[in-house]
Amino acid sequence: MKRLNLFLIAAILFCGNLATRAQDNGVTLYFSAEEMPDLIKCLPPPPDTIGTDFANDIMRYMWGKQQRNDAERAALVFQDAVWNLDSLFAVFKVPFGLEITKEGTPEIYKFMINSLSTIDPTRVKPKAFYHRKRPFERFHEHMLTRYEETELSGEGSYPSGHSQRGYATALLLSEINPDNADTIMARGYMYGESRVIAGAHWQSDVDASRLCAAIGVSRLHTSPTFLVHLEKARNEFQRMTGKLSPTDDFSQFVNIADVIPDAILEIRYYSTYNFVGTRVDGYLEPVALLTRQAADSLRAVSDDLKKQGYRLKIYDAYRPQCAVDHFMRWGANVNDTLMKPYFYSEVPRDRLFELGYIAEKSGHTRGSTVDLTLFDMATEKEVDMGGTFDWFGRRSHPDFGGNPKTGKYKPNDQITAEQFHNRMILREAMMRHGFVPYAEEWWHFTLKNEPFPNTYFTFPVKQLNK
Repeated sequence: MKRLNLFLIAAILFCGNLATRAQDNGVTLYFSAEEMPDLIKCLPPPPDTIGTDFANDIMRYMWGKQQRNDAERAALVFQDAVWNLDSLFAVFKVPFGLEITKEGTPEIYKFMINSLSTIDPTRVKPKAFYHRKRPFERFHEHMLTRYEETELSGEGSYPSGHSQRGYATALLLSEINPDNADTIMARGYMYGESRVIAGAHWQSDVDASRLCAAIGVSRLHTSPTFLVHLEKARNEFQRMTGKLSPTDDFSQFVNIADVIPDAILEIRYYSTYNFVGTRVDGYLEPVALLTRQAADSLRAVSDDLKKQGYRLKIYDAYRPQCAVDHFMRWGANVNDTLMKPYFYSEVPRDRLFELGYIAEKSGHTRGSTVDLTLFDMATEKEVDMGGTFDWFGRRSHPDFGGNPKTGKYKPNDQITAEQFHNRMILREAMMRHGFVPYAEEWWHFTLKNEPFPNTYFTFPVKQLNK
């Protein structure tokens, strides 16, 4: 019992060391070792040495020794024995359909490294708890991969770390490329068999390891960060293999909040307070996305305006095509006038298309257009622009109440000089940093040198990274 406790203490310390080393190497663990399932509680104990299950282990060990006579299969055993993630990824290159490298596939590589680094330590405690003798030790015979014998002697056999890692890799890669799941999983199965052929593990070790891998991957699916990284990995795979439509590619987009942390977000189309009166299709989260170029320019605007005492308040940025399609369906239903008093009381409902308030294409969908206003840091209130966002009417035009080119106010009974001046503060700051104003909306600006002038994107509005 004392010896067993020492093995468990050593295992716990080893898990902690693995986590520390992973973090030191820039790895993001989705869960700590303590947060992952305790495999001692999940797994059945390994077979005793007198039952039929152990008899099967012996028969499979003999089968494995026969397989060593096949030169091609034996070569795979040596390939699968290398305890190195880059070598592991190389094993799956053909069934996965793409070479996985840190430089060539950074999102897939990061996702796999993070996932396996989270799952790997779970094997340590059951290995120490059961401390099962390996086949080559019990039979006093050499392994096929003799160079492993010194390192593996005295280390618990149950479950198999190689098999767990190989099967987890197969499960994860099958989620990135589900079209090749059959061949990927078959290679993951063979990876475990290689440990039986090598003489490193019993068949029951390998069988348990596949369960360990499935338990680990299931746990990862409860991590929001894991799910974000999985989507990025899928996106990268589809893009690199020509399976991703250019309009679904969000790799050149960023969250505005990541670039301008103090920006205020009031994403109207995620709410019901908009001219449609319901959440708009494609807005899955209340976030604002822009192309990297547009976001960087907007950060310069923010820095400029903060010197004048203002923060930016964002109403909308990137807008997926499905949202524009939603607007089109709403526009065709002339009987829906729920939000008319708030957004279009001055415009006949049946003339919204004709007057250009609703169209089949939107500059927002190209990813470099933003709708915004100013927030006064002194008063802690939104700046009065003399009209609300998304008001359908002449009062929303930048030239209503004055000349935007000269900044000169024209007295009228709807827009005050101060309100017109406030519009000009926003307009001039945006133009100084490369944005072009829209002639019909004081809040609407598009990056002059937008990177995707002819691409209308379709991916939904949601957090890109966490």
